Amino acid sequence: MNAFKVQCVALRKQDYTLPEIVKKTGRSKTSVYFHIRHIPLSSAKKLSISESSRTRALHNALRRKGKSARAFQKFYRWNVKKVSLVAHLLFDGEIRPSGCVYHNRSRALIRHVERCMKEIYGFAPKRYRNPITGVVRTCHFNVALGAYMQPKADQLLEEISHLSLPLKRAFIRAFFDDEGCIDFRPHRNHRRIRGYQKDVAILVLIQRLLLSFGIIVSIEHPNEVVVSRKDNLQLFQKEINFSPGVRINGKRTNSIWKKNLEKREILKMALASYQLKPKTYFKAASQSQMRRRR
Repeated sequence: MNAFKVQCVALRKQDYTLPEIVKKTGRSKTSVYFHIRHIPLSSAKKLSISESSRTRALHNALRRKGKSARAFQKFYRWNVKKVSLVAHLLFDGEIRPSGCVYHNRSRALIRHVERCMKEIYGFAPKRYRNPITGVVRTCHFNVALGAYMQPKADQLLEEISHLSLPLKRAFIRAFFDDEGCIDFRPHRNHRRIRGYQKDVAILVLIQRLLLSFGIIVSIEHPNEVVVSRKDNLQLFQKEINFSPGVRINGKRTNSIWKKNLEKREILKMALASYQLKPKTYFKAASQSQMRRRR
């Protein structure tokens, strides 16, 4: 038995690992392994290696927490797109530790949120569509982005009341695009814009922001902010309105329209109906639809 083999066997019997023997002898792993391959480590040594590996993995995970190879652009001033992005994530989205997610059935809103996200994050999102509901999730997975956007959302809620009218408008429009509907039932003389939110503090904030535009609204239970009366609806249409392409779901069983009409078009019809009697209005609306088909 040569001296190198004797040294390897002796070190192994003292519970040295393969890397430790390689370091001790200065020889290659393959040379050392050939002589010690049939000599197992003790159970205590194996347990010690396992614990060391677990501790090292935990330490590395903590060092990586909140970091990502995909960088994003931090921002220090609000603009319309950034306000709209964060507002949509607050209302119909989620800011998670893993990144940012937005849920909606409207293709127009999905595209809008993705365009706004490109202002700070240039990587394409992953999309998932629910085949039953038609709701699309657009996901930007990035732990650093998620960690950055949560305090930005808190900051926006604190600062929006003091920002400019265009930024307030972007925030309010995001709320009604995501959480709002137009309740137009002329036979019952109902013409209202309603916005739902579980958090009453958000409803109070929306009420205060709308007042900046001269729009007076009420907060009604359960958890709704309501815009009513002709003058308020007209101001809402002029100052806020719904975004183009945002439609109602005409397939709902309780839908009175039975088609996917744009919310802003229903608001337009609701305001026009103030000058007509209900029966006259429906006759005029029917004739208008017939002309469009021709």
